[in-house]
Amino acid sequence: MAVDLPVMPPVAPMLAKLTRDLPVGPFLYEPKWDGFRCIVFRDGDEVELGSRNERPFNRYFPDIVDAALKGLPERCVVDGEIVIAGADGLDFDALQQRIHPAESRVRMLADKTPASFVAFDLLALGSDDLRAEGFAARREALVGALTGPASGAGSPSVHLTPATSDVAVAADWFTRFEGAGLDGVVAKGLDLAYREDQRVMLKVKHERTAEFVVAGFRWYKGGEGVGSLMLGLYDGEGHLNHVGVIGAFPAAQRKELVAELAPYRDGATENHPWGEWAEWAAAGSEASGQRLPGGQSRWNATKDMTFEPLRPELVVEAAYEHLQGSRLRHTARFRRFRPDRDPRSCTYEQMEVAVPMELSSIFSLS
Repeated sequence: MAVDLPVMPPVAPMLAKLTRDLPVGPFLYEPKWDGFRCIVFRDGDEVELGSRNERPFNRYFPDIVDAALKGLPERCVVDGEIVIAGADGLDFDALQQRIHPAESRVRMLADKTPASFVAFDLLALGSDDLRAEGFAARREALVGALTGPASGAGSPSVHLTPATSDVAVAADWFTRFEGAGLDGVVAKGLDLAYREDQRVMLKVKHERTAEFVVAGFRWYKGGEGVGSLMLGLYDGEGHLNHVGVIGAFPAAQRKELVAELAPYRDGATENHPWGEWAEWAAAGSEASGQRLPGGQSRWNATKDMTFEPLRPELVVEAAYEHLQGSRLRHTARFRRFRPDRDPRSCTYEQMEVAVPMELSSIFSLS
């Protein structure tokens, strides 16, 4: 039996845009949880867990299905985050291990490393669609739904995220919660309606990170491991642009990456978005602005810059300093693979950040 609710799956979650400083104004501030984004649809005994890429999470998180039945209102749609709390804070590595094809392993891990659901928005309650309501009203309804006498507040696996309107408290959270694995603060306008798949919230993170498509790699010297991962972002026309690389891997990780990338090498040359780089080079289009993912290095003409293509299906989270034009200014730094993310969500839009303070202060004097 499928759910029958005023808001039906799939729903693309509302997103946040990165900003350098905590905004001040009519906002509610929340800790930014480091887990898998999930929208829970509950209709009586039926529960559907929708991921950020709008695919169901049910098979990977049976413990969250059980938690939703015990801790959420009987008919509701709730936006939140699936997390795993370890001894030293949030354990993202344990969370990634839950995305496994073997049902027996999923069940074992659900018992060994149970997940929790942190709720932070309410899209529907009973027969009411709340998406057009302002966030302050939705937050009030969510608090009532999770803490009222008819709620399942006794469930140890469903939690209500903290929220404050005090920017000083939010700044304290930004510093104090980092050691627990939370990676920043999210600011939501009090009147903000729920706008699916739009970056209308603001987030302040401890480092500037983004998700990139891994569409190729270069071998390390001697071919004994992966030297660098080649990163891509989709532009507004749907083209995957080569924007930079991740390098500087430890020796052990270079070898491990060979096995991790192997499944994406099969059939990678067929219709690869960067397959025409050699033709661009022959036409001299580097001079016309095309960036050649396999082209010769302008700094070292003897360096082999050819690359091994990968099917553009793997997403990686990487730290970077800033974007110069359409490319990363410096080599990015590996953080983790994101199997829960849709490669098509890796766009330039997420890179819209404020001008660094040192640059803005210099140009303001001119």
